[in-house]
Amino acid sequence: MISFEKAIRIVKENVHVLAGVEQVSLTDCVNRVLAQDVTSDINMPPFRKTAVDGYACRMCDLEIPLKVIEVIAAGTTPKEKIVEGTCSKIMTGAPIPDGADCVIPVEDTEVLPDGTVRYVSKPQPKTNICELGEDIRIGDVSLNKGVLIKPQHIAIMAALGCHSPKVSVKPRVSILPTGDELVEPSEVPTGSKIRNSNGHQLIGQVAAAGALPIYHGIVRDSEETTEKAIAKALDESDVVVLTGGVSMGDYDYVPKIMERLGVKILFDSIAVQPGKPTTFGVAGEKLIFGLPGNPVSSFIQFELLVKPALLMMMGATDPYAKVYRLPLAKDYSRKRAERLGFFPLIVNNNGEVEPIEYHGSAHIFSLANASGIASIALGVKEIKKGELVDVRSI
Repeated sequence: MISFEKAIRIVKENVHVLAGVEQVSLTDCVNRVLAQDVTSDINMPPFRKTAVDGYACRMCDLEIPLKVIEVIAAGTTPKEKIVEGTCSKIMTGAPIPDGADCVIPVEDTEVLPDGTVRYVSKPQPKTNICELGEDIRIGDVSLNKGVLIKPQHIAIMAALGCHSPKVSVKPRVSILPTGDELVEPSEVPTGSKIRNSNGHQLIGQVAAAGALPIYHGIVRDSEETTEKAIAKALDESDVVVLTGGVSMGDYDYVPKIMERLGVKILFDSIAVQPGKPTTFGVAGEKLIFGLPGNPVSSFIQFELLVKPALLMMMGATDPYAKVYRLPLAKDYSRKRAERLGFFPLIVNNNGEVEPIEYHGSAHIFSLANASGIASIALGVKEIKKGELVDVRSI
């Protein structure tokens, strides 16, 4: 059994960035990894513009009533120059007319009976002008290669005309849930059967990580069947993820099958709870993860180990979930402390961690409202209210 930190190090040391780049549309690039820097082809803003609805004028004229000489809407070009005693009514985003050096917000003005406008606020106003190129200049890099694309990045690319970004190819991930006890969700389980939640959970997790899930269906508890399924998965994909069959039961022969197929097993047990019987191996540049059969274990170990590996394969520069230090909302304790522990949580309105009722690694319903997972260090049985804990978002 190895430490969680050593398991992460071993996985990182064996990840190879996939060769290959493709161009995709902006509508298809979320959760993909940029394979190129994105530079600006224009200045942003591309002209001096107003940040507010109001009146464009000269700062030195604020003590006198101002004659409105023009109305400037967004998308139109000013026709008149601002001179002493004049102003232009202007809408947010519209270009600043020549001669103006500020925009007074409409709520800080009063329209007099003769139609002139007077500034009625006491403090000296801000200019409320966005200067040409103050956000970004032509040729500046706005997004770096290796960024995991989120909606806010799409907005930036759209603004800069990067309509078909180059992204890294997706890793192909084969998903093999194992076990005679499993039936698909469309079936009603009878006797000792249970529905296959792990396989479909993993399809969603793989897709959310920006990779391509390949679902192979339930693999029955037969050594021959299991070997054929793993061999096929290794042939068709870059990463193989199995659930079940990796602990110490009579039917848990996955590790020896992996070795027969040329997989070098680098670890088969981690000092964590849940997820101790997690196995990891390599076959050339291909990765194979054997996750525990209990659904919370497989979910958490995917998030902690598999997802970062997939992001690294796509060249992501920051593949690991950020760890936040937040205070605990109430005391938390556990019975055993010989492993690093993880538990599901929600963050309340005060920014405190509230542990969710959690009955163990089979209690998948504990994840329904979870916003993250927190860790409790090896050797620690209790954390007191107000103490800081490490939190990862999920």
